[in-house]
Amino acid sequence: MFLRSWQFLLVAALAAFISSSLFAADTERGTVIREAQLYVTPDPTAQKVGTVTRGRDIYFVMGRSNIDGKEWAHVVARVEAGLMSAKDISGWIDNKLLITPNTPNGDQIIYGEAADSENQAEQRGGRKHAAEDAMRLYYRLSEYFPNSPLAGEALWRAADIRWQLEKEGILIRPSARELSPDMRTQIDDETMKQVLKKFPHTKWADLAAYDMLDNKLCFDWKGEAHCPEKESDIYEHYAHEHPQSPKAPEALYNAAWRQAALVDIYKSNRENDKAEHARKKGLALAQELQAQHPDGDWKARATNLSYALEQSLTVYGSGAANAQ
Repeated sequence: MFLRSWQFLLVAALAAFISSSLFAADTERGTVIREAQLYVTPDPTAQKVGTVTRGRDIYFVMGRSNIDGKEWAHVVARVEAGLMSAKDISGWIDNKLLITPNTPNGDQIIYGEAADSENQAEQRGGRKHAAEDAMRLYYRLSEYFPNSPLAGEALWRAADIRWQLEKEGILIRPSARELSPDMRTQIDDETMKQVLKKFPHTKWADLAAYDMLDNKLCFDWKGEAHCPEKESDIYEHYAHEHPQSPKAPEALYNAAWRQAALVDIYKSNRENDKAEHARKKGLALAQELQAQHPDGDWKARATNLSYALEQSLTVYGSGAANAQ
């Protein structure tokens, strides 16, 4: 008995879906650890069709070929297509530059290149766009080697670099391009949320949660009390929820410093009772920091802040000797 037309279409669509799913599961993906030229044919003298930069996604390795002792990979890769865009192109690249989940120690190789790129970004006169390269490489590691002991740290580093680049205005999301440069916009926290979801209750989740506090802070206090009040609570809450975080002492210091700033703000408004309450709160937070985190610079900074509070030294405003 013949299938009705709609039944035939349904069966065909189902078969295509199953076929494509199996194909996707078998697809070999990867990235490059050096800038790689993409050629029309496996020949260094052939026409170039694009440049694949470090950490760019190789969506599909279609095959490999050995020509005159040189191994090539036929791939579909993402290449630059202008300042703020990219496109997917097929072509041939030097196989030595391609790292896939099948590469022995591939996770360590990608991590090493990412760390080198991150170091380049910190050097005066370092390679242009090295920070973006590091960000992509770290992300690729976490994506292609999810069970690697390096995966959690790599995803955190990718998220942190993106966070810092957006914070400095080096990476600008399309939705923020038309905004005035003096307007604070929310930093994209999607990668940070991935760290929290994939690696909960880890150092990397603690660090991601700390970075995400930035989106809760005021752009400009304007000498008013409500912002430092709110921010002190935010930092104190973080320190108590993440006591093992490497950022816990910094969070306590930030909470205490904002209480010290509130002392000066309240005094300028002649709200002496509130100023005294903030002074006591600041001292308590500083002492908590000193007791719980006796090592490192934060204890000394808390001691200095306590002294300023005890001696009624200005920490915020035109009379402040130093700022946070």
